[in-house]
Amino acid sequence: MLSITCKAAIKSVLFITTKEKTSLKEIAKYINENEHTVGKLLQKLVKEKIINSSKGPNGGFYITEKQSNQAIVNIVYAIDGKEIFKQCALGLSKCSESKPCPLHNEYKNIREQFTFLCNEKRICDLNKGLSIGKAFLVN
Repeated sequence: MLSITCKAAIKSVLFITTKEKTSLKEIAKYINENEHTVGKLLQKLVKEKIINSSKGPNGGFYITEKQSNQAIVNIVYAIDGKEIFKQCALGLSKCSESKPCPLHNEYKNIREQFTFLCNEKRICDLNKGLSIGKAFLVN
């Protein structure tokens, strides 16, 4: 359902929550993604005020407590857009209740549950598992 870029964005934000301030290079290395790709998605996240950045020798990316209380759906909207939660399982542009794809009815329930999850879970909720070693961002 989520794009590879969106998954990288969520991992990046979660990694940032574990640091006071961190660099693009450190983020990309930790989540095992291309620096250029991570740089572009971090720019989007800063523009949408999901995270912050500062320039200079002591610069880097960081997140405030208020920002860490926002729902994961904000990251998804910033990277994949709102339409991601309305897409057909098979990628058909005309899939609907009246002209469903073969997976429409089953996928509709999954999509609704995933939408609910992304709206309910906050960045800080996901960070809790990371901070106590019960969740991981790398293999």
